[in-house]
Amino acid sequence: MKRSAAAWGLSALMVAALFATPGHASDVAETPVPNPVVAAPNPAVIVPPLPALDNAAARQEAARLTGLMRSAVPFFTTFTPAVRERFLALARQQVAQAGTIIDRAQIVMVVDRNPLVQRVCFVLALPDGTWSVLGGTRVSTGQSGRKYYYITPTGVFENGVDRLGYRAEGTKNENGIRGIGAKGMRVWDMGWQWATKGWLPSHEKGEIRLEIHATDPDFLEARLGHPASEGCIRVPARLNVFMDHYGILDAEYEQAASYDIRFRALLPKDREPTPIAGDLVVVVDSAAETVV
Repeated sequence: MKRSAAAWGLSALMVAALFATPGHASDVAETPVPNPVVAAPNPAVIVPPLPALDNAAARQEAARLTGLMRSAVPFFTTFTPAVRERFLALARQQVAQAGTIIDRAQIVMVVDRNPLVQRVCFVLALPDGTWSVLGGTRVSTGQSGRKYYYITPTGVFENGVDRLGYRAEGTKNENGIRGIGAKGMRVWDMGWQWATKGWLPSHEKGEIRLEIHATDPDFLEARLGHPASEGCIRVPARLNVFMDHYGILDAEYEQAASYDIRFRALLPKDREPTPIAGDLVVVVDSAAETVV
């Protein structure tokens, strides 16, 4: 009596294996093993080089920007020779102490926090050590004697791409003040920095988010030129727009905008970035620093 394979408890696959000719492939098809899915490699990020002008071209561009600031920025001045030299000496000292290397022609934003000065001065710094002043205007830095107000720290601060600045929404606080300016004003974020608590006689320090921004155009901009901020650097609205349009501090941001949509969205679509844009803000204090 014949019994079926099923009666013996054998599957069709087992029967085929039993009667397969040695050295020959079985007639039973094997289940194919799927090929592993290999993810396509991410395309390489190509970062465009920073522009590099020779000294003559850089000076020419600096002269052009000086003329534009003269007409666009309120209370703009090129300062007296003595004030220019003071700004240059203090800025060089801070840059040297920080070990910062100037390896291309670029604008450096220098702020004197001296309560009797409260000015910004834009400087053209060349790799050969030749520096010259474009000019500047009134600003406000940290105020002492008021609770939770910090003294703006001195030092060299970089507008790097490890953090993303933003724009003011133009909202008012409970006192009707637009603390960082009208809607759309640029805010440059210089990161967390240690600063002196201006309300404590002990000069205890704490961390603040150091920013550069505009202020309320109706109530506070007229007070620029005196310490007034909580530790940040307040600039006139028209200087804010000028810096934003010409990318004065956006050398690294301009590079990042070529591959990162976040930076591209932040920068103005109609911008005209200067080839001597930089990324450094140097805060000095002519009342306290000893120039060497």
